[in-house]
Amino acid sequence: FTTECRVNGQDYLLHSVDTAGQDEYSVIPQSYFININGYVLVYSVNSQKSFEVVKHVYDKIIDMKGRMTVPIVLVGNKKDLRFERVISEEEGRRLAESWKVPFLEASAKEHPSVKDVFETAINTMTLKENGDSGEKSGCVLS
Repeated sequence: FTTECRVNGQDYLLHSVDTAGQDEYSVIPQSYFININGYVLVYSVNSQKSFEVVKHVYDKIIDMKGRMTVPIVLVGNKKDLRFERVISEEEGRRLAESWKVPFLEASAKEHPSVKDVFETAINTMTLKENGDSGEKSGCVLS
């Protein structure tokens, strides 16, 4: 899907590709790696399997992109499911630190936390692309 977003006074047109439902054995199409400015990798805090899958997807991205400085944000989704949680916030944070990427927990039910995910992704992409917070007219997320 495509959406517009304003971050730090700059407008961005985001093209997002949702790969939900794929498992670690799915073949990720080459098109998910061409002309992509950054990635938001999302797992469910109530699913150990999704946490493992996101690690595998990360490895595929790094392998396909051929460099370790790919703008990536790790997101633990469904933080509102407090009693069903199996992945602690600390586990998510440790994984993000090992990848040297930003980490957030969010709930798709809470608009402000979703907005934070997109803002963090845009800031990560512009910082990696420009070496600072320079302007960029559009970004593609996968």
